[in-house]
Amino acid sequence: MPELSLTEHHFTKRVPLTISRGTSTHTHVFLLRWQEDGVEGLGEAVPIAIDDRPQTADRIREAFATHRAWLAGSTAWERLEIDRRLWAADAPAAFIAAVNLALYDWWGRRLGQPVWKLLGLADQPGPLTSVTIGINSPEGAVRRLEQWQEAVEVCACKVKLGSPAGVEADKAMFAAVHAALPSGWRVSVDANGGWNLDTAIEMAEWLADFGIDHLEQPLVRGGEADLPALRARSPLPLMVDESCRTSEELATLVGGIDGINIKLMKCGGLDGALRLIHTARAHGLKVLIGCYGHTALANTAAAQLGGLVDYLDLDSHLNLLDDPFRGAELRAGRPVLPSTAGFGVSHV
Repeated sequence: MPELSLTEHHFTKRVPLTISRGTSTHTHVFLLRWQEDGVEGLGEAVPIAIDDRPQTADRIREAFATHRAWLAGSTAWERLEIDRRLWAADAPAAFIAAVNLALYDWWGRRLGQPVWKLLGLADQPGPLTSVTIGINSPEGAVRRLEQWQEAVEVCACKVKLGSPAGVEADKAMFAAVHAALPSGWRVSVDANGGWNLDTAIEMAEWLADFGIDHLEQPLVRGGEADLPALRARSPLPLMVDESCRTSEELATLVGGIDGINIKLMKCGGLDGALRLIHTARAHGLKVLIGCYGHTALANTAAAQLGGLVDYLDLDSHLNLLDDPFRGAELRAGRPVLPSTAGFGVSHV
Protein backbone atom coordinates (compact mmCIF):
# COMPACT_ATOMS: atom_id res chain seq x y z
CA MET A 1 0.00 0.00 0.00
CA PRO A 2 1.25 3.53 -0.70
CA GLU A 3 2.54 6.00 1.85
CA LEU A 4 1.57 9.65 1.36
CA SER A 5 2.96 12.84 2.85
CA LEU A 6 2.25 16.54 2.33
CA THR A 7 4.75 19.24 3.27
CA GLU A 8 4.55 23.03 3.02
CA HIS A 9 7.23 25.36 1.72
CA HIS A 10 7.63 29.08 1.06
CA PHE A 11 9.94 30.29 -1.69
CA THR A 12 11.05 33.83 -2.48
CA LYS A 13 10.57 35.51 -5.83
CA ARG A 14 13.70 37.12 -7.22
CA VAL A 15 11.56 40.00 -8.51
CA PRO A 16 8.06 40.67 -7.08
CA LEU A 17 5.25 40.21 -9.60
CA THR A 18 2.39 42.69 -9.89
CA ILE A 19 -0.79 41.94 -11.83
CA SER A 20 -4.22 43.62 -11.84
CA ARG A 21 -5.18 41.84 -8.60
CA GLY A 22 -2.09 42.68 -6.53
CA THR A 23 1.60 41.97 -5.91
CA SER A 24 3.27 38.73 -4.80
CA THR A 25 6.76 38.43 -3.32
CA HIS A 26 6.72 34.75 -2.31
CA THR A 27 5.12 31.53 -3.43
CA HIS A 28 3.45 28.99 -1.12
CA VAL A 29 3.96 25.41 -2.31
CA PHE A 30 2.67 22.05 -1.07
CA LEU A 31 4.76 19.02 -2.06
CA LEU A 32 2.95 15.68 -2.10
CA ARG A 33 4.95 12.46 -2.01
CA TRP A 34 3.45 9.13 -3.10
CA GLN A 35 5.63 6.12 -2.20
CA GLU A 36 4.68 2.67 -3.44
CA ASP A 37 6.65 -0.46 -4.41
CA GLY A 38 9.88 1.30 -3.47
CA VAL A 39 9.23 4.16 -5.92
CA GLU A 40 8.43 7.77 -5.05
CA GLY A 41 6.38 10.15 -7.17
CA LEU A 42 6.25 13.90 -6.51
CA GLY A 43 3.36 16.31 -7.02
CA GLU A 44 2.86 19.99 -6.30
CA ALA A 45 -0.02 22.28 -5.34
CA VAL A 46 -0.17 26.03 -4.86
CA PRO A 47 -3.12 27.93 -3.39
CA ILE A 48 -5.02 29.96 -5.98
CA ALA A 49 -7.88 32.48 -5.85
CA ILE A 50 -9.68 33.12 -9.13
CA ASP A 51 -13.36 33.20 -8.18
CA ASP A 52 -15.77 32.88 -5.27
CA ARG A 53 -14.29 29.52 -4.22
CA PRO A 54 -10.61 30.25 -3.55
CA GLN A 55 -8.39 27.23 -3.09
CA THR A 56 -6.69 28.34 0.06
CA ALA A 57 -3.88 26.64 1.93
CA ASP A 58 -6.42 25.57 4.53
CA ARG A 59 -8.57 23.85 1.91
CA ILE A 60 -5.55 21.98 0.55
CA ARG A 61 -4.59 20.83 4.05
CA GLU A 62 -8.17 19.79 4.76
CA ALA A 63 -8.39 17.84 1.50
CA PHE A 64 -5.28 15.87 2.38
CA ALA A 65 -6.67 15.05 5.83
CA THR A 66 -10.05 14.07 4.35
CA HIS A 67 -8.81 11.85 1.52
CA ARG A 68 -5.55 10.47 2.86
CA ALA A 69 -7.00 7.24 4.27
CA TRP A 70 -8.73 5.99 1.13
CA LEU A 71 -5.87 7.18 -1.07
CA ALA A 72 -3.49 5.11 1.05
CA GLY A 73 -5.76 2.14 0.39
CA SER A 74 -5.51 2.60 -3.36
CA THR A 75 -2.66 2.00 -5.77
CA ALA A 76 -0.94 4.37 -8.19
CA TRP A 77 -2.08 2.14 -11.06
CA GLU A 78 -5.65 3.39 -10.39
CA ARG A 79 -4.84 6.95 -11.44
CA LEU A 80 -8.02 7.61 -13.42
CA GLU A 81 -10.26 6.11 -10.75
CA ILE A 82 -8.53 8.25 -8.13
CA ASP A 83 -9.06 11.30 -10.32
CA ARG A 84 -12.76 10.47 -10.70
CA ARG A 85 -13.30 10.01 -6.97
CA LEU A 86 -11.54 13.25 -6.03
CA TRP A 87 -13.61 15.28 -8.49
CA ALA A 88 -16.82 13.57 -7.32
CA ALA A 89 -15.94 14.51 -3.74
CA ASP A 90 -15.47 18.18 -4.76
CA ALA A 91 -11.83 18.24 -3.67
CA PRO A 92 -9.90 21.41 -4.55
CA ALA A 93 -8.49 21.24 -8.08
CA ALA A 94 -5.03 22.21 -6.78
CA PHE A 95 -5.03 19.19 -4.45
CA ILE A 96 -6.27 16.95 -7.26
CA ALA A 97 -3.40 18.29 -9.36
CA ALA A 98 -0.82 17.44 -6.69
CA VAL A 99 -2.09 13.86 -6.47
CA ASN A 100 -2.33 13.51 -10.26
CA LEU A 101 1.21 14.78 -10.79
CA ALA A 102 2.60 12.48 -8.12
CA LEU A 103 0.89 9.51 -9.80
CA TYR A 104 2.25 10.42 -13.24
CA ASP A 105 5.75 10.90 -11.84
CA TRP A 106 5.44 7.54 -10.03
CA TRP A 107 4.20 5.85 -13.22
CA GLY A 108 7.20 7.05 -15.22
CA ARG A 109 9.70 6.19 -12.50
CA ARG A 110 8.12 2.77 -11.93
CA LEU A 111 8.42 1.94 -15.64
CA GLY A 112 11.76 3.69 -16.08
CA GLN A 113 10.45 6.03 -18.78
CA PRO A 114 9.91 9.80 -19.08
CA VAL A 115 6.27 10.85 -18.87
CA TRP A 116 6.35 12.52 -22.29
CA LYS A 117 7.29 9.16 -23.85
CA LEU A 118 4.51 7.32 -22.01
CA LEU A 119 2.09 9.91 -23.40
CA GLY A 120 3.24 9.07 -26.92
CA LEU A 121 4.95 12.39 -27.59
CA ALA A 122 8.17 13.05 -29.48
CA ASP A 123 11.55 13.90 -28.01
CA GLN A 124 11.73 17.52 -29.12
CA PRO A 125 11.67 20.97 -27.52
CA GLY A 126 8.25 22.43 -26.79
CA PRO A 127 6.95 25.76 -28.08
CA LEU A 128 8.61 29.01 -27.08
CA THR A 129 7.90 29.86 -23.47
CA SER A 130 7.10 33.44 -22.52
CA VAL A 131 8.61 35.29 -19.61
CA THR A 132 6.37 37.66 -17.67
CA ILE A 133 6.70 41.40 -17.25
CA GLY A 134 4.44 42.55 -14.44
CA ILE A 135 2.66 45.87 -14.01
CA ASN A 136 5.22 48.55 -13.29
CA SER A 137 6.33 52.02 -14.27
CA PRO A 138 7.56 52.26 -17.88
CA GLU A 139 11.15 52.40 -16.62
CA GLY A 140 10.62 49.50 -14.21
CA ALA A 141 9.04 47.34 -16.92
CA VAL A 142 11.95 47.95 -19.28
CA ARG A 143 14.38 47.05 -16.52
CA ARG A 144 12.47 43.79 -15.92
CA LEU A 145 12.82 42.96 -19.61
CA GLU A 146 16.56 43.56 -19.34
CA GLN A 147 16.76 41.31 -16.26
CA TRP A 148 15.08 38.48 -18.14
CA GLN A 149 17.49 38.87 -21.04
CA GLU A 150 20.43 38.73 -18.64
CA ALA A 151 19.11 35.62 -16.87
CA VAL A 152 17.83 33.23 -19.55
CA GLU A 153 17.74 32.55 -23.28
CA VAL A 154 14.33 33.88 -24.25
CA CYS A 155 12.56 35.45 -27.23
CA ALA A 156 8.91 35.73 -26.13
CA CYS A 157 7.26 37.75 -23.39
CA LYS A 158 3.88 38.29 -21.80
CA VAL A 159 3.16 41.83 -20.63
CA LYS A 160 0.71 42.21 -17.74
CA LEU A 161 -1.71 45.13 -18.12
CA GLY A 162 -4.94 46.11 -16.36
CA SER A 163 -3.20 48.60 -14.08
CA PRO A 164 -5.31 50.07 -11.26
CA ALA A 165 -3.86 53.41 -12.42
CA GLY A 166 -5.91 53.17 -15.60
CA VAL A 167 -5.60 52.73 -19.33
CA GLU A 168 -3.10 55.55 -19.87
CA ALA A 169 -0.70 53.87 -17.45
CA ASP A 170 -1.16 50.62 -19.39
CA LYS A 171 -0.39 52.34 -22.67
CA ALA A 172 2.70 54.14 -21.36
CA MET A 173 4.15 50.96 -19.87
CA PHE A 174 3.46 48.80 -22.90
CA ALA A 175 4.84 51.35 -25.35
CA ALA A 176 8.08 51.53 -23.35
CA VAL A 177 8.46 47.74 -23.27
CA HIS A 178 7.67 47.38 -26.96
CA ALA A 179 10.27 50.00 -27.88
CA ALA A 180 12.90 48.05 -25.93
CA LEU A 181 12.09 44.61 -27.38
CA PRO A 182 14.66 42.94 -29.62
CA SER A 183 13.52 42.35 -33.19
CA GLY A 184 11.61 39.13 -33.77
CA TRP A 185 10.26 38.62 -30.25
CA ARG A 186 6.74 37.25 -29.82
CA VAL A 187 4.65 39.44 -27.52
CA SER A 188 1.30 38.83 -25.85
CA VAL A 189 -0.73 40.86 -23.36
CA ASP A 190 -2.58 39.62 -20.28
CA ALA A 191 -4.98 41.95 -18.44
CA ASN A 192 -5.96 39.37 -15.77
CA GLY A 193 -9.55 40.63 -15.93
CA GLY A 194 -8.52 44.22 -15.26
CA TRP A 195 -10.67 45.88 -17.95
CA ASN A 196 -14.36 46.39 -18.63
CA LEU A 197 -15.82 45.80 -22.10
CA ASP A 198 -15.33 49.36 -23.39
CA THR A 199 -11.74 49.53 -22.18
CA ALA A 200 -10.99 46.09 -23.60
CA ILE A 201 -12.26 47.16 -27.03
CA GLU A 202 -10.17 50.35 -26.86
CA MET A 203 -7.03 48.49 -25.80
CA ALA A 204 -7.46 45.69 -28.35
CA GLU A 205 -7.66 48.26 -31.14
CA TRP A 206 -4.68 50.20 -29.76
CA LEU A 207 -2.52 47.10 -29.23
CA ALA A 208 -3.19 45.80 -32.74
CA ASP A 209 -0.75 48.35 -34.15
CA PHE A 210 2.08 46.73 -32.15
CA GLY A 211 1.87 43.26 -33.69
CA ILE A 212 0.58 41.52 -30.58
CA ASP A 213 0.11 37.77 -30.94
CA HIS A 214 -2.92 37.52 -28.66
CA LEU A 215 -4.80 39.20 -25.82
CA GLU A 216 -5.44 37.16 -22.68
CA GLN A 217 -8.24 37.47 -20.09
CA PRO A 218 -9.28 41.04 -20.88
CA LEU A 219 -12.50 40.75 -18.84
CA VAL A 220 -13.05 39.64 -15.26
CA ARG A 221 -14.17 36.09 -14.56
CA GLY A 222 -17.96 36.40 -14.42
CA GLY A 223 -18.02 38.70 -17.44
CA GLU A 224 -18.01 35.90 -20.01
CA ALA A 225 -21.32 37.06 -21.51
CA ASP A 226 -19.42 40.04 -22.99
CA LEU A 227 -16.76 37.93 -24.72
CA PRO A 228 -18.66 37.49 -28.03
CA ALA A 229 -19.17 41.27 -28.30
CA LEU A 230 -15.49 41.88 -27.58
CA ARG A 231 -14.37 39.23 -30.03
CA ALA A 232 -16.53 40.81 -32.75
CA ARG A 233 -14.66 44.12 -32.27
CA SER A 234 -11.18 42.89 -31.42
CA PRO A 235 -8.52 42.72 -34.13
CA LEU A 236 -6.53 40.46 -31.80
CA PRO A 237 -7.22 36.79 -30.97
CA LEU A 238 -8.76 36.43 -27.49
CA MET A 239 -7.51 33.86 -24.98
CA VAL A 240 -9.07 33.20 -21.58
CA ASP A 241 -7.44 32.02 -18.37
CA GLU A 242 -9.46 32.66 -15.21
CA SER A 243 -12.67 32.22 -17.21
CA CYS A 244 -11.86 28.60 -18.07
CA ARG A 245 -10.89 26.02 -15.47
CA THR A 246 -12.21 22.72 -16.85
CA SER A 247 -13.40 21.16 -20.10
CA GLU A 248 -17.00 21.58 -18.89
CA GLU A 249 -16.50 25.35 -18.57
CA LEU A 250 -14.77 25.53 -21.94
CA ALA A 251 -17.87 24.17 -23.65
CA THR A 252 -19.82 27.25 -22.51
CA LEU A 253 -17.26 29.68 -24.00
CA VAL A 254 -17.05 28.36 -27.55
CA GLY A 255 -17.87 31.13 -30.03
CA GLY A 256 -16.59 33.94 -27.85
CA ILE A 257 -12.88 33.07 -27.69
CA ASP A 258 -9.96 31.97 -29.84
CA GLY A 259 -8.03 30.00 -27.25
CA ILE A 260 -7.46 29.04 -23.62
CA ASN A 261 -4.73 29.16 -21.00
CA ILE A 262 -4.57 25.82 -19.18
CA LYS A 263 -3.07 25.74 -15.70
CA LEU A 264 -2.63 22.50 -13.81
CA MET A 265 -3.97 23.96 -10.56
CA LYS A 266 -7.26 24.95 -12.21
CA CYS A 267 -7.93 21.72 -14.08
CA GLY A 268 -6.55 19.10 -11.68
CA GLY A 269 -3.23 18.08 -13.24
CA LEU A 270 -2.21 16.40 -16.47
CA ASP A 271 -5.41 14.39 -16.94
CA GLY A 272 -7.52 17.52 -16.59
CA ALA A 273 -5.18 19.34 -18.98
CA LEU A 274 -5.51 16.56 -21.55
CA ARG A 275 -9.30 16.78 -21.38
CA LEU A 276 -9.07 20.53 -21.99
CA ILE A 277 -6.62 20.16 -24.86
CA HIS A 278 -8.82 17.66 -26.69
CA THR A 279 -11.95 19.76 -26.12
CA ALA A 280 -10.20 22.90 -27.34
CA ARG A 281 -8.85 21.21 -30.46
CA ALA A 282 -12.30 19.82 -31.27
CA HIS A 283 -13.49 23.44 -31.45
CA GLY A 284 -10.51 24.77 -33.39
CA LEU A 285 -9.07 26.73 -30.46
CA LYS A 286 -5.46 27.61 -29.68
CA VAL A 287 -3.96 26.21 -26.49
CA LEU A 288 -1.52 27.76 -24.04
CA ILE A 289 -0.17 26.14 -20.88
CA GLY A 290 0.66 28.60 -18.09
CA CYS A 291 1.59 28.51 -14.44
CA TYR A 292 1.12 30.10 -11.04
CA GLY A 293 4.01 30.41 -8.58
CA HIS A 294 5.39 26.96 -9.29
CA THR A 295 8.78 25.39 -8.80
CA ALA A 296 10.59 23.54 -11.58
CA LEU A 297 8.69 20.41 -10.50
CA ALA A 298 5.22 21.52 -11.61
CA ASN A 299 6.49 23.53 -14.57
CA THR A 300 8.47 20.54 -15.87
CA ALA A 301 5.33 18.44 -15.39
CA ALA A 302 3.30 20.94 -17.43
CA ALA A 303 6.00 21.08 -20.11
CA GLN A 304 5.50 17.33 -20.73
CA LEU A 305 2.44 18.42 -22.78
CA GLY A 306 4.40 20.92 -24.88
CA GLY A 307 4.11 18.79 -28.01
CA LEU A 308 0.31 19.16 -27.92
CA VAL A 309 -0.02 22.94 -27.52
CA ASP A 310 0.74 26.23 -29.27
CA TYR A 311 2.20 28.31 -26.43
CA LEU A 312 3.91 27.90 -23.08
CA ASP A 313 4.14 30.42 -20.25
CA LEU A 314 6.21 28.39 -17.78
CA ASP A 315 8.57 30.90 -16.22
CA SER A 316 7.65 31.11 -12.52
CA HIS A 317 10.47 28.83 -11.34
CA LEU A 318 12.97 30.98 -13.21
CA ASN A 319 12.02 33.82 -10.86
CA LEU A 320 12.61 31.88 -7.63
CA LEU A 321 15.69 32.50 -5.53
CA ASP A 322 15.46 29.15 -3.76
CA ASP A 323 13.84 26.64 -6.13
CA PRO A 324 14.73 23.20 -4.70
CA PHE A 325 14.33 21.41 -8.05
CA ARG A 326 16.05 21.17 -11.40
CA GLY A 327 14.02 20.03 -14.40
CA ALA A 328 13.43 21.19 -17.96
CA GLU A 329 16.14 23.49 -19.29
CA LEU A 330 15.41 26.58 -21.36
CA ARG A 331 17.42 26.62 -24.60
CA ALA A 332 16.85 29.25 -27.25
CA GLY A 333 13.58 30.07 -25.52
CA ARG A 334 12.21 26.51 -25.57
CA PRO A 335 12.02 24.03 -22.68
CA VAL A 336 14.06 20.89 -23.28
CA LEU A 337 12.66 18.03 -21.21
CA PRO A 338 14.80 15.59 -19.24
CA SER A 339 15.13 12.13 -20.78
CA THR A 340 15.18 10.44 -17.38
CA ALA A 341 12.27 8.59 -15.77
CA GLY A 342 9.08 10.30 -14.59
CA PHE A 343 9.23 14.05 -14.92
CA GLY A 344 13.01 13.82 -14.73
CA VAL A 345 13.13 16.38 -11.93
CA SER A 346 15.95 16.22 -9.40
CA HIS A 347 16.71 18.04 -6.16
CA VAL A 348 19.27 20.83 -6.41
